[in-house]
Amino acid sequence: MNNQEKGTQNTKSEIDIDIGDHEIAIKKRYELYYNLNDILIAVWFIVGSIFFFWEVTKDAGTWLFLIGSLELLIRPFIRIGRKTHLRRINSSVSRSSTNDQ
Repeated sequence: MNNQEKGTQNTKSEIDIDIGDHEIAIKKRYELYYNLNDILIAVWFIVGSIFFFWEVTKDAGTWLFLIGSLELLIRPFIRIGRKTHLRRINSSVSRSSTNDQ
């Protein structure tokens, strides 16, 4: 079994795991979550900025800025979730291939 089949870390601190279709599906799913989160961040900040034009909507704008800031906090958790998910699958695949031998 070579290093890529075992799952190794490259110099960019990303995980390289060769588990076929599972890895592709997981990457696509988390990429979708990440992109949806980025879209929401943009929406909260754009609408919040527009709300700051009128005194009557400034409080709502402030809340939208807070929501956008919290969405920024979610971004690294999406990445951590993806890496954890891939590691869990890799260890499961490794255990099953070890048991098959």
